[in-house]
Amino acid sequence: MDAQYNPRTVEEVFRDYKGRRNGLARALTTDVEEFFRQCDPEKENLCLYGFPNEHWEVNLPAEEVPPELPEPALGINFARDGMQEKDWLSMVAVHSDAWLLSVAFYFGARFGFDKSDRKRLFGMINELPTIFDVVSGKSKTKAPTNNNHSNSKSKSNNKMKTSEPRAKQPKPQLKEEDHEDEAPDAGEDGGGAAGGGGGGGEEHGDTLCGACGDNYGQDEFWIGCDMCEKWFHGKCVKQRQQQAGAPILLRPSPSSGEGRLTGLAV
Repeated sequence: MDAQYNPRTVEEVFRDYKGRRNGLARALTTDVEEFFRQCDPEKENLCLYGFPNEHWEVNLPAEEVPPELPEPALGINFARDGMQEKDWLSMVAVHSDAWLLSVAFYFGARFGFDKSDRKRLFGMINELPTIFDVVSGKSKTKAPTNNNHSNSKSKSNNKMKTSEPRAKQPKPQLKEEDHEDEAPDAGEDGGGAAGGGGGGGEEHGDTLCGACGDNYGQDEFWIGCDMCEKWFHGKCVKQRQQQAGAPILLRPSPSSGEGRLTGLAV
């Protein structure tokens, strides 16, 4: 419909595209009531045209064959009353996007744009939301940075929560001192740290070794860690029953630091 306007450079073709696009977007949004009225299904095949000056028009297709410029979708008025208005406008928007690209690259082919020119033109066009994006509201969607921020925040919170029990593990030194005080009594009573006590077997029958994971056995020597409050086979931590009467340093420890081990009768 405006065949006399022939942009020749990449910048001129982009300005042509942008003007036509703005006109079509206005027809399908701001001026949608007037556009709807003009697309009378009782009329002949109608097309929606956009012009470089940001105007739009509903009109019959060009009479010349073949036309000077690519033509937009034909007969958009026929489907107006047979579809939901939102779906019909989306259909017109999709066809309008295709028409805009065909016109832009028609000029590119006509005036000999090379590979870099075509790539640059497409990059400039692709920076703008499509008409379909405008009509459907997708161009108003917020960037996903907020979701990423919230996800990273929740991940950091989870890490903090999982680390809390580790911070609470260290016990007051009074407990170690209590065990040290109890050690001579255990030696005097003859109970020692032997693994064959009668009542202890029932109490610790479900206990697992913190090193190998095996169950407690009544005829086995076990030793407890004051720091992590876990039980270990003496053989797993390389401790003998004779050493259980005095405090023992285990390296590496079951917890984050060095764990002090005291032999107990189990």
